[in-house]
Amino acid sequence: MANHKSALKRARQNEIRRIRNKSYRTSAKKAVRGVRTAMANESVDQARKDLTHAVSVVQKTVSKGVIHRNKAARIISRLSTQVNSLAANSS
Repeated sequence: MANHKSALKRARQNEIRRIRNKSYRTSAKKAVRGVRTAMANESVDQARKDLTHAVSVVQKTVSKGVIHRNKAARIISRLSTQVNSLAANSS
């Protein structure tokens, strides 16, 4: 454990940030899971609606510095491709 005053403060800050980042990461995962659930139910309209929400949440997570922008781009790209293919197959 830290001994210096500044190191103790840094440990406290890190713990607060860890908890905050965890909530952002969890909300992004839930949004992505919602899109995948809608795709599993083959509900194109719901999947598209959930996709727009998921994109917003994932981009917000990136802006907070919780996940890397390339990871977010990869998540969004894969979800968009899957939703578009679902829409094409259902038509």
